[in-house]
Amino acid sequence: MSDKKAPAVGTLTLDTRSGRVGRVMDFEGRQVQLRPPQGGIEWDARPEDLRLLGSCDDLSARVAELNAHSRSGL
Repeated sequence: MSDKKAPAVGTLTLDTRSGRVGRVMDFEGRQVQLRPPQGGIEWDARPEDLRLLGSCDDLSARVAELNAHSRSGL
C-alpha cells in the first residue's frame, strides 16, 4: 500500500502484482497472507502491492463470497 501500512485482518484488498482479490487472513514477517473471498488457498503478498477495494469492488467480492458459501452449504 502506498503508506506502507498493512491492511487490517478481514479487509478485502486487490493484490496489484497478481491481479487477484483477497481477504487479509494474517501476517507472516513482511508478508500479508490473503485468501480468495470465495475460499481457497492462501497466498503471500507484499503490503506495498495491496490496494484497498472501493465500495463497488468490495460489494462485488462480498457477493461472490456469499454465493460460494451458499453453493457449498456453509
